[in-house]
Amino acid sequence: MSRPQLLSPELIVEHCKDVPLWTIVEQSIVREIALQNFVAVIGLVNAIAIQAEVIEHHPDLHIFGWNKLRIILSTHDKGGLTELDFALAKKIDTFVLNS
Repeated sequence: MSRPQLLSPELIVEHCKDVPLWTIVEQSIVREIALQNFVAVIGLVNAIAIQAEVIEHHPDLHIFGWNKLRIILSTHDKGGLTELDFALAKKIDTFVLNS
């Protein structure tokens, strides 16, 4: 599968409009989510893991506290943000809405 190219700063700003709960941090987008309990966090991690495998794009996931998850998206092999990061962010947002 061909890997997408890095997005320009202008395109990153445009894509951020579609994922307003995510924050740009260096060469990544980040979202922290607090859920009802630990089991809900693990359920979300599992849903993200399945989607990540499907699209072959893997986020950094950090569970902290008893009910919080920090998700960091970046296309590691490109050293920054690509279309894959924003596509996965949108999908994760739908998982959160449904959890």
